[in-house]
Amino acid sequence: MRRAVLRLGTLSKGLLTSGRGLTKGSQNPANQRVFHIHEACSPIHVNHVRDKLREIVGASTNWRDHVKAMEERKLLHSFLAKSQEELPPRRMKDSYVEVLLPLGSQPELREKYLTVQNALRFGRILEDLDSLGVLICYMHTKMHSTKTSPLSIVTALVDKIDMRKKSVSPEQDIKFSGHVSWVGKTSLEVKMHMFQLHDNEFCPVLEATFVMVARDSENKRSAFVNPLIPEGPEEEELFRQGELNKRRRVAFSSTSLLKMAPSAEERTTIHEMFLNTLDPKTISFRSRVLPPNAVWMEDSKLKSLEICHPQERNIFNRIFGGFLMRKAYELGWATACNFGGSRPFVVAVDDIMFQKPVEVGSLLFLSSQVCFTQGSYIQVRVHSEVSSLQNKEHTTTNVFHFTFMSETEVPLVFPRTYGESMLYLDGQRHFNSMSIPTTLSKDYLVEP
Repeated sequence: MRRAVLRLGTLSKGLLTSGRGLTKGSQNPANQRVFHIHEACSPIHVNHVRDKLREIVGASTNWRDHVKAMEERKLLHSFLAKSQEELPPRRMKDSYVEVLLPLGSQPELREKYLTVQNALRFGRILEDLDSLGVLICYMHTKMHSTKTSPLSIVTALVDKIDMRKKSVSPEQDIKFSGHVSWVGKTSLEVKMHMFQLHDNEFCPVLEATFVMVARDSENKRSAFVNPLIPEGPEEEELFRQGELNKRRRVAFSSTSLLKMAPSAEERTTIHEMFLNTLDPKTISFRSRVLPPNAVWMEDSKLKSLEICHPQERNIFNRIFGGFLMRKAYELGWATACNFGGSRPFVVAVDDIMFQKPVEVGSLLFLSSQVCFTQGSYIQVRVHSEVSSLQNKEHTTTNVFHFTFMSETEVPLVFPRTYGESMLYLDGQRHFNSMSIPTTLSKDYLVEP
């Protein structure tokens, strides 16, 4: 199989052939496509991938020149396909990419990925996955007629990220890999994996599913992407799963609590929780008290504010989606830590919808709260909204859902209002959709 490998520094040849491919194929390095990006590279891993993305779209690395660079992209409109049938079909292996993060062999890279507890910062991993997902889509849509891509590929949704390993060391090499697994008319599903080196073998750590969308060269309208042809039973199953994922997302959206009333079972749950908070000393619906080992949902909130500087912009001069995910995750982690009273570990991330781009110069408001708990699990919801320096109106841009595991059993969280009850049910739904076994040990995983 031909692979695109982004090398972050120099790794031994033995490590380059140990990754898992889509299908069995050649492991000969001569058959691999290799991007050599600054052998003497800076320790910021994600910047190397983003440099490659800037090269693909012709974006400027200088904020003062970004307007000129975006004006030049208007000239690429003539390269856009008027229908999907005009575009040549692609295979999954055409978009396969590997990214090597040599935390072990190049220890100078570690500090960016390190917590004070000598654990791996998961927020940085989210940034890397976001950049990799965009690059994979550009590999799928690569045009031979022009060096600069006329497409603007942006992240639409983080469908889910499931953790597969109990410990991740910040002192061992990490490898990311991924490929396009499903394609619609203008959207693409990307499957990505993260591995860590143990005993000369890369072992799986996480699996991620992102949904990306193609826009025109000015990022204003939808654009067609190359169709995907699966090869063999394994790839056909991946493609079929992509179709099922799309239907599941549509079904989940149609039953949203913002559109439909809770089910009979959910209404019973909320009513029982309400009855459990009535003061037995009074006969009144207004007198509310907490049961033992419980916390009001409103008391679990944390908030933060970010000023969106040009440094955090993406290749289209909007705020980088990975930056938004990292900031939301870190606030969510702090919320789970404050609530549970001990160090939490991420178990799953799902259903992050990028509803609106964030402009450079915006004020980013993040609000996080615990919305559901069970045993040692904490479901955290982070709401993101922005306002411009000139306009004081707040607009929702993202809602993030994180599942954490605490080192000890955590209190129950109780809603006080109807709105909080809907948040509780939404958190319960996301928790129940988690595909991770509930028997994970508490020495589990990674931190912010």
